Amino acid sequence: MSEKALTLELVTPEKVAWSAPADFVVLPAAGGEMGVLPGHMPFLVQLGAGEVRIKEGEQIKRFAVSGGFAEIKDDVISLFAETAEAADQINAERARQALEKAKAESSKPNVDPEHLAEIEAAVRRAQIRLRVARRGKGAPSNDPREDE
Repeated sequence: MSEKALTLELVTPEKVAWSAPADFVVLPAAGGEMGVLPGHMPFLVQLGAGEVRIKEGEQIKRFAVSGGFAEIKDDVISLFAETAEAADQINAERARQALEKAKAESSKPNVDPEHLAEIEAAVRRAQIRLRVARRGKGAPSNDPREDE
């Protein structure tokens, strides 16, 4: 790890999911991924559902998060997420079942538009959880089909 490091605090309504130093952090900002290195200017960013990657030395820790926001200030990233699951804590089978259930629900006729938006969000969350779980196990991460 370099002499100057970030501190990441990943917090959900239920718990502190992670609090540790980091060399580099990638956040799922609403407009796309955002990388943060030590010395980053102060910033407040809305997060979408996606993957948080934390690099410390040669280790990469991955979390699936579903929305929230992050504040970057004085080399501290305070990340407040609706949910956060470490890759090694994700039950891939449950995520796969949630994905299949949501896809089946979305294919029903006459789905209310508001309910359809909720279903689409559930599909996206399940896809992210599966992708993060695979990447956490060392699976290839550049395959666009892994969201299927």
